[in-house]
Amino acid sequence: MNRPTPPRLGVHLAGDGVDVAVLAPHATRLDLCLFDDTGSPQSERRVRLDGPRYGLFTAHVPGVGAGQRYGLRADGPWDPVHGQRYNPAKLLVDPYARGLVGTLGYGPATYGHTVDAQLRGDVFGPADPRDSAGQVPHGVVVGAVPGPDPATNRPWTSWSRTVVYEAHVVGLTRLAPFVPPELRGTYAGLAHPRVIEHLLRLGVTAVELLPIHANASEPQLAARGLANYWGYSTLGFFAPHAAYATAAARDAGAAYVLAEVRTMVHALHDAGLEVLLDVVYNHTAEGGPGGQHLSWRGLDNALYYADDGNVPATYADVTGTGNTLDFRRAEVVRLTLDSLRYWADTVGVDGFRFDLAVTLGRGVDGFSPDHPTLVGAATDPSLHGLKLIAEPWDVGPGGWRTGEFGLPFAEWNDRFRDSARSFWLADPARAAHGLPGHRVRELATRLAGSVDLFGAGNPPLVRGPEASVNYVTAHDGFTLADLVAYDHKHNQANGEHNRDGATENKSWNHGVEGPVPADSPAVDIVPLRRRSIRNLFATLVLSAGTPMIVAGDEMGRTQQGNNNAYCQDNEVSWVSWPRGSAWRADLLATATYLLQLRRDHPALRTERFYTGAPLASGLPDLAWYDPTGAVFDHARWHDPALRTFQMVRTAGSARDIVLVVLNGALHPEDVVLADTDGDPWLLVWDSVWEHPDEQREAAIGGALHVAGGAKVTLEALSMRVYVTR
Repeated sequence: MNRPTPPRLGVHLAGDGVDVAVLAPHATRLDLCLFDDTGSPQSERRVRLDGPRYGLFTAHVPGVGAGQRYGLRADGPWDPVHGQRYNPAKLLVDPYARGLVGTLGYGPATYGHTVDAQLRGDVFGPADPRDSAGQVPHGVVVGAVPGPDPATNRPWTSWSRTVVYEAHVVGLTRLAPFVPPELRGTYAGLAHPRVIEHLLRLGVTAVELLPIHANASEPQLAARGLANYWGYSTLGFFAPHAAYATAAARDAGAAYVLAEVRTMVHALHDAGLEVLLDVVYNHTAEGGPGGQHLSWRGLDNALYYADDGNVPATYADVTGTGNTLDFRRAEVVRLTLDSLRYWADTVGVDGFRFDLAVTLGRGVDGFSPDHPTLVGAATDPSLHGLKLIAEPWDVGPGGWRTGEFGLPFAEWNDRFRDSARSFWLADPARAAHGLPGHRVRELATRLAGSVDLFGAGNPPLVRGPEASVNYVTAHDGFTLADLVAYDHKHNQANGEHNRDGATENKSWNHGVEGPVPADSPAVDIVPLRRRSIRNLFATLVLSAGTPMIVAGDEMGRTQQGNNNAYCQDNEVSWVSWPRGSAWRADLLATATYLLQLRRDHPALRTERFYTGAPLASGLPDLAWYDPTGAVFDHARWHDPALRTFQMVRTAGSARDIVLVVLNGALHPEDVVLADTDGDPWLLVWDSVWEHPDEQREAAIGGALHVAGGAKVTLEALSMRVYVTR
């Protein structure tokens, strides 16, 4: 006996055809539009769906199989003053489509309201009658997907051992000489054995991919001949971005594009690497009220997008993109959770980084960490144990919420970024001009895991320092190499007259803006720039918390001073692999060595916030010392002249003890090493070293083994790491 089942949103194979369910509560009619394999508008066949019932239009359509191209058309009131924008002339993308084919056009026909050739028009004016079927991507019915199941071999890496590597699918391999040309810049290229070898040798454990949901570029970028390279402009929350697949997969169809993504994830899992996705649920590619008419706007503009409650209706934009999905609506929450489950269960990813995550937690009274979206993600069985990372801000009222997301969320820690940059770059730059900088207490707090941000809760201290995703750079901003070479942004190539991107970067060019030629009189600053890179990288990976590295930073990648390369799908953004560059090879060796130190020493990977209380070994888990070797007191923390300090971290009964000494002064500093009444200290790293092999040279000179209480001299702007022998 056939029993009725609740409809699943989207288009799914069922028996002799497909079951269709589309949410469009205020529509009066909804058609499923079927196209032949060429996608020709002339081949369109329309099937009227039943409804709406409980806001849904549904039907079983026989004779439709896997690979079928389709779209939707919704009819209803055209009343933009009150937020309704139904226009049946516009073909709409199914929000639940598992595959998309075709590219988005930018002509007037893609707009729901009437616009001229320059795309200008009255957003509250009449509906545009031109058919858009030939200018928008089509959904594809996806059936069985070939290849292995990546949900079966997850590495399940603990947070304490996690090191995140933020990368772009295209940018990571587009210039990789060891990847076959046909695989460069693709999902398959990212899973190439040589790429995996690099990631494993470096010591990262999770690859966090910039958005791979199907996305589209903004019209203003297309008009300038540019594209939204980063992909933060979603057109489909279930379909992978087909342009990142190999030509062979695209030619074979949407199921093979999805198979390539799944095979990539499975291969990374086999190597012990987790895959995290940067996901953008806070807004869509449709832009502001004057934007294109592509999907959600045509199905139910008033339901999907947050508005300000005024008449005429305008959007409440807390994302800075023109629109904001309305998380006061259960339907938007459901869309988000359905998408997350799909990528977890079907694609097998290991976690998500939520772009502008505060937007996802906004209800009628503003942000709440107990918002249904966040509670749903935290409790959904499909997401159990996966890594959930919040970007804890948006641009709306009260938008900065770092530290306010509960378990199991971790969060990007912008305070770590700012304090590390200030200590090593902005403060020395000010000191060079006789100006004061920040006190060391801010950096010390970040080194110790940012308990001030992440220690709150009920009970307190339950999240642990791993909730702090520490970073010095991200896709948005200067690269690590550019932080030490530019005081100012250089974004002219973006076509926005250098007005875009952050103005305050806490960077320092060390006296000369940009590259320094070998024959320049300023060539002496180049070694100091390299040391500053090493200082920043070491501060990142040796701090308590979860470090995040940006692809290419370990090899000195530059964006030529562009701190907002979102539209640069070219050599500006792509990772350049070192070939014949001695300093970049040295930097890679240093990054690899520092991550090995992190793995080797439990004291550098604490799972609990420090208390300063004695452990079983009798030593405190954390202690601070000034340059004289004296324990810090309250007054010392507030000394504006102090730029040199020591941190001793101890790991439980293992008696693993690590001493980190930092000198942020512009001159060498004598330091009396902390005396823990234990074994002598062994110097394992000095940021003065261009390459870790210099440790062996120091050993020959007998400079590695030092007793506690001995005096050593740290070079200006340098740091050292000692361990017990």
